[in-house]
Amino acid sequence: MTTDDLSAPLGQGRVRKRREALILPWPPVIAALLALPVAVLVAVAMVSNDPFGGEPVATAPATLATDVVAAREGPTTPAAIPPDDVPATPPAVPTLPANTKIVTIIDGSNGSRREVTIPATPDSQGAAGSDRRLIEQSRHGPLPKIAQDGTRPADAYARPVHAAADTANRPRIAIVIGGLGIGANTTADALRKLPGPVTFAFAPYGGDIERQVARARETEHEVMLQVPMEPFDYPDNDPGPHTLLSSMDAGQNLDRLHWVMSRFQGYVGLVNTMGGRFSASEQSMAPVLREAATRGLIYVDDGSATRSLASQIAGANNLPFAKADLVIDQVPTPADVDKALGRIETIARSRGTAVGFAGALPVSIDRISRWIKAAESRGIQLVPITAVATRAKSS
Repeated sequence: MTTDDLSAPLGQGRVRKRREALILPWPPVIAALLALPVAVLVAVAMVSNDPFGGEPVATAPATLATDVVAAREGPTTPAAIPPDDVPATPPAVPTLPANTKIVTIIDGSNGSRREVTIPATPDSQGAAGSDRRLIEQSRHGPLPKIAQDGTRPADAYARPVHAAADTANRPRIAIVIGGLGIGANTTADALRKLPGPVTFAFAPYGGDIERQVARARETEHEVMLQVPMEPFDYPDNDPGPHTLLSSMDAGQNLDRLHWVMSRFQGYVGLVNTMGGRFSASEQSMAPVLREAATRGLIYVDDGSATRSLASQIAGANNLPFAKADLVIDQVPTPADVDKALGRIETIARSRGTAVGFAGALPVSIDRISRWIKAAESRGIQLVPITAVATRAKSS
C-alpha cells in the first residue's frame, strides 16, 4: 500500500476489475442436441442389415418352392445352357395341390427374387373328414348345409349303432361330454378313456380344435358344436365370445351363430352352453333352431336351463331334438357322479332311453369310463346322440 492509497478518498483512484461473463452461443448448442438423434438413426441404418428400413412386415407359414423356382427360372449356370442347334426341352413345372398359392418375394437390399408356396387354407381344402357337398362358404368360413341330393349333415356324420339281435330291446343311454377342445390334456384324456358311442361336444374356442375334432371322429365319436347362450346372470357369468344375447335382434344373433358354426365341421348338431335367459325367450330362440333345422342338424338341450323352450320350438320346426335327463356332474365328486349314473340307468329302464350330459372334468371322465365298462353286463346299451334324438311334437 502506498501513501497515495492512504490519502486518496475512498473509492477514488482505483480501477475496478470486471468479471468477464461466459456467454454461450445457445442456438448452435440447441441445434447440435437436436441433430444428435438423427445422426444416431443414420448410423444405425448404415450398419444394420434391414432392407425394409424398419417398416412393418407380415409373415405367413410358407415353404420354399425350390423346384418351382428352378422350373420357372430355368438353368442358372452357363454349362446348363444347351447349344443353339440342340432344341431345349422346357423343364416340367411340378403340379401343386389345389388352391396353393405361390408368392414372389423380392429382397430390397440386392434385388434377388425367390418364390415361396403358401399352403391351401382349411377353408379351401374342406374340414378334415367333412363332405364338401355339405359345406357352404360364408364370410366367417364354412357352414354346414343340406346337400342337393337331400343328405343332411346329421345323417352323414351319424355313427351307426351296432347292436346284436339279443340287445334290440335293451335300455339305451346316450352320454354327451361337453367343454372339449379347450384343454388339450382333458380332450386327450377323454379320447383315450371313453369309447366311440359317447358323444363329444366341442366349444368353438380351441386353438387346435379342427385336429381334435378329426381325431374324435376317427375314433368313432359323434361330434356336436356347443353354442354359447346368454344366462340370467350375464355378463357376470359369460359363456365366451360371440354369445347369443336376448337383447340382440335375429340378424345379429344369426351372424354370431354363423361365426360359431364355422369354427369346425363334421358335427351332427348343436348343444347349448348355459343359455337360461336366451332359451327362455321364444323370440330369441326360434330363429336359432329354425337355422339348425334348415341346415340339417339336430339340437340337444343340456338340461341346465329349467325354463328352456327348445323342445316346443324344435317340434314346431320339425327339428330332431333330445334333452338331457340329468347333468351327471352337477356335483363333481366321484360319489355324486356315480349316483347320477345310477339314476340315468333307472330312467332308461323305465322309459327305454335316457340322455346324460357331463362336462369335461377329470372326475367325470374317470367315473363315466368306469361305469361304461360295467353297464353292458347290466343290460345297458350305450348309443350316440343321434340314436335317441327324435322329432319332438310341437305344443
